[in-house]
Amino acid sequence: MSKKPTVLLILDGYGLNDKKEGNAVALANTPVMDKLMAEYPFVKGQASGMAVGLPEGQMGNSEVGHLNMGAGRIVYQELTRITKEIEDGTFFENEELVKAMENAKKNNSALHIFGLLSDGGVHS
Repeated sequence: MSKKPTVLLILDGYGLNDKKEGNAVALANTPVMDKLMAEYPFVKGQASGMAVGLPEGQMGNSEVGHLNMGAGRIVYQELTRITKEIEDGTFFENEELVKAMENAKKNNSALHIFGLLSDGGVHS
């Protein structure tokens, strides 16, 4: 087996899309990238939805993308993890949540739960 150098090149925000309208990358003159992509193998990654542990249709960000690449697997983000746990019922078995609810009931007190309510996902 020959030893050849390998390069991991991550171009954050450099999207590959055939649509040209409004697409600076597709409209630009990119001879170096064109040559690299024509002569060397490359992988087009996915940066949104379940591929990076987000709900379908949810756009990722640098943190989400880098976390998944570094882990080498899908890392479910809090947004997706909580939704999945509510759907499968395990959310309601969360030890800390159950203790907090029991304490509020026992002491006839309020339980304040807060979070971001937005369709912005990781961008909220």
